[in-house]
Order: sequence, then C-alpha cells, then structure tokens
Amino acid sequence: MDEMTSALSRMQHLIEVAAGREPADLVLKNARYVNVFSGELCKGDIAVTDGRIAGIGSYRGRQEIDVSDCVVCPGFIDAHIHLESSLVSPAEFAKAVVPHGTTCVVTDPHEITNVMGTDGIDYMLQATAGLPMDVFFMLPSCVPATPLDESGAVLDWQAIDRFYANERVLGLAEMMNAFGVVHNDADVLRKLIAAKRWKKRIDGHAPGLAGSELDAYAAAGVASDHECADPAEAMEKLRRGQYIMIREGTAARNLEALAPLLRGRAAARCLLCTDDKHPSDLLEKGHIDYILKNAVRLGADPIAAVAAATLNAAQYFGLKERGAVAPGYIADLALVHDLTDFSVKAVYKDGVCRFDGQLVPFAAPAVEQRLREKALDTFHIGAISAKDFAENGMQGIIGMVTGQIISTDNGRTDHADVSEDILRIAVLERHKQTGHIGLGYLQGYGLKAGAVATSISHDSHNLIVVGASAEDMAFAARRIVENRGGITVVKDGRVLGEVALELAGLMSDTDLRVVNKELEAAKEAAYDLGVSRGIDPFMTLSFMSLPVIPALRLTTRGMVDVSTQQFV
Repeated sequence: MDEMTSALSRMQHLIEVAAGREPADLVLKNARYVNVFSGELCKGDIAVTDGRIAGIGSYRGRQEIDVSDCVVCPGFIDAHIHLESSLVSPAEFAKAVVPHGTTCVVTDPHEITNVMGTDGIDYMLQATAGLPMDVFFMLPSCVPATPLDESGAVLDWQAIDRFYANERVLGLAEMMNAFGVVHNDADVLRKLIAAKRWKKRIDGHAPGLAGSELDAYAAAGVASDHECADPAEAMEKLRRGQYIMIREGTAARNLEALAPLLRGRAAARCLLCTDDKHPSDLLEKGHIDYILKNAVRLGADPIAAVAAATLNAAQYFGLKERGAVAPGYIADLALVHDLTDFSVKAVYKDGVCRFDGQLVPFAAPAVEQRLREKALDTFHIGAISAKDFAENGMQGIIGMVTGQIISTDNGRTDHADVSEDILRIAVLERHKQTGHIGLGYLQGYGLKAGAVATSISHDSHNLIVVGASAEDMAFAARRIVENRGGITVVKDGRVLGEVALELAGLMSDTDLRVVNKELEAAKEAAYDLGVSRGIDPFMTLSFMSLPVIPALRLTTRGMVDVSTQQFV
C-alpha cells in the first residue's frame, strides 16, 4: 500500500468514526473538557481513533471510560527547556513528567552541544526518539554563547543547517547573543537568515533589552523571550510582536511577576516553560501542572492558563495538530481532577493511556555506541593545584541576586574576605586542555568554609569552583575530573557530598530518584558550609559563568562586563 492509499484509508476511517457510522477505538464518556478556542468548559463524549480525536458529542467505542469525575485538558507543552538540566537521561526525565500531564517538550540541547558539538545534537535526537512524549528541538544558536567564552565546539550556521531537515527540529533556539544581533555581527545574523530560509521560528533571550535595541532585535526575526522579570518588560516585548514565555524553573522563577499577563488580552501571546528543572522540583512539585496550579492561585484565568500551556505553544511552533481537544487533533490529553489544583489522574499520548495512577513502562531509546563513548569522555584538562587559585591583583566581584540568575557588579578587590561573604571563584577550561583559568570573586553565596565545584557551568560547561581556600578549590576541581563530571562539596580534603554526571559532565544514567537523593544530600552539605538557603547552591552557581546575562560573569579567560562584552 503506497503512502497516498494509506493516508486515504486512515482519513476515511476517521471520518466514518466522526460521523458515528463506525465505533471509535476509545471513547472518554461524559467528559468535561477545556475548549481552548472558545475559552469555556464544554461537555461531550470524546471519540478517539488511530491516535486522533474523531469527534466530541455522543459516541460509542470499543473501549469506553467514564471521565465525568475529572476535566480533560490538551496535553501540556513545555515551550522551552534544556533536558540536560534534569541531570538525568531523557528517558528518566520522561518518567518524571508524563505523570504530570506533559505530552510534549521543546528542548534546546545547547548544554550538551557546547560540550560535544553537533554530536551532542545527534545524541539527544537519538535519546529522545520513541519516548511516551514528543520531544521537539530548537537548534543551539550560541555555541559558544559569545566569542569571549570557550566551549567544546564552535558552531556556525553551516554546522547546524542540515538539522533543519529533521521534522522534529522547529527552529533556532534562544538567541542569547543579543549584543551580536543589535550590533550587526555577520556570523550571528547568518544563523538568523538560515533559520528564516527554512521558515523556522527563532527564539529569543534578551533580559533587559529595550527601546531601539529591542526594535533591532525583533526586526531581525527574534520572535519570543523567556527572560522577562516584570510585566513592564514583558509588555514592551509584546508590543514588538514577541511572544512571552512565562518561566518557572529551578533557578529562575518569573511566574509571580508575570501572572497578571494571564488575566487579559495578552494571555493569547503567552506560553509556559521551565527552562531548567532540577530533579527535586520534578519529583516534589511537578512540571507544567505545577505552573498552572500556581498561576491560578495568583489570579490567572484557568482556561487562559491552560491555553498558554497548550494551544499557544502549539500555534507558536507550528504544531498544527496539537494543543487542543477538537476533531482532527492528535489525542494528547491530560485528565485533571479540577482546574484549581491540576492534580493529574490520567495521561493519553496519541490516544494511548500512558499514565493512569501508574506510569506504563517503556524502554529507553538506544544511542549509537560512538556517541555514547564520546559522551563518557569529555574531560581534557591538565593537572590542578592550589596555586592555580592564588590571588593576583584587583579583580571583579560578581554579586548574586536571590531568586534570579542575573548578577550585579559589586566592584573590585584583591583578596577574599569570608566575613564579608567575598569568595574566590574560578572557571577552568576542560574541553581542549588549554590551561586557561578565569579568576575573580563572588559575593552573596554565603560559603564559610570548604569549596563547591560543578561541571555544569552555563553555557560552555567548563569547570566552575568557588571556595574559602585554594586547597579545597583544587581538591574539589580534581574530584570533578575523577568523576567525569558532576557536582561536589568538600572541606579539608574530604568529600561531603557529590553527584557523578558522567554523560558529557551534565547527566547521569542513574534513576532520577537516586540522583535526587545524592543531589539533596550535596545541597545540605553546601548549606552546612554556610551557603545561603535562599539560593540553589549548584544551579545558581552554574549561571555565574554565562556571559550573556547581566551584569558581571566569569569565563575561562576572565571577568566579563556583559553590557559591553568586554573583559574587565
């Protein structure tokens, strides 16, 4: 049977079921469902056949399930996430989020791509194939984030262009180099032009960008932003035609500030996303369902919030057959007890039940051996000693901001002072054994003794370490190398807590609950050493090396003033 004949047969069967002339595969009887088109709760039997919704009304089916005790929503969509931030494989991530109603995520694999180059994209494409949720991709736009950083690869537009042909690739991921766009950097603009040639979306990342510079950024084709910290900034970007991704993740949480957007006309231009999500948040709080619950608590219209988590994202990304409970749409459904708590009762993906109080088991996708071996061998770094962290002249002080990943410029100093919460911080290049080590100071972290180190160091994922003594900083850094990546907390040459992340120094092959137990123990060890409980000791630290978020950042080459993209 050729492709046209097969498609004709499927459509004829769908129409027969929709017309009531043939029984559906599945009928969800007596459903109350969220109609994201009309903005109301509707009622009817939902008939599903061949993975699609055939119709809603009065139907019979080979399998019939009464769902009168819950509300049927379209499956939830995370509009922007880095799967690597969960610290586990994509299969383990899926096990965590499918029971929370997530049936689709749009991921930017720039974490692993900064480590492994285009092999990182191939790795994630293979590791997400066939999961009980759809995983779509936005191609990394900034590898490295800026020329001031050092990553495992340098990718121009030609390096990633072939991936646009993959049906799971939806566009170009967050263009963090807003400075390059606004100042007409030809290499940056070529990436935008290439995405446009493929008629793909271009996501943005431009905290604080305003006025004529924002006009320039939007004029170049950047269509969204997930970095807004207050409604005024969001509205300025909305007025330029950008979509706003309301982010509520582990390190950056903007829902409380932006929830008012979900009460007015701007709601139609809002999507929901997590960006980065650590294991404890996934296990204890949930995923998009958690954002929905809190959005309603903050006064958002429940149906507008559901639309932001479903239809708005689907329409933005061109996923024309997803995001709604309607005839012809793919039967991705999240059944919740109510539109206040959003507690998930059951989840259907392509019309097949994947969660009904318990997750239906599934096999993890296979990744080719070459890619797996490369992911397990990503540390290329020389000997590390305490003298690498010796104080040497005046250097910048990065000021941390509680609850945010932005930083402040806290001036300059030539020495650490634990009593003033000024600590030594370093970033060590780990991809190509250059020996480069950026040195500076960090204020607001709270550490009183020992050291904390991690190979999660956005976005180039070099080795970042902060400490009260050079000896402990060196010990912590060496321990990360021994583990082929991860997180460690040390004091006086002893490991107090750690998580091994052997896959590209970013993820573990271990069960999510095991990783979470180790991570939480490491957090407590960090807090016991004085780290402020108002921050995540590791995720927040990992952003201190990202030279595209104001104000100061530290790279392997030194301290960067983000506003000018110059070393200081």
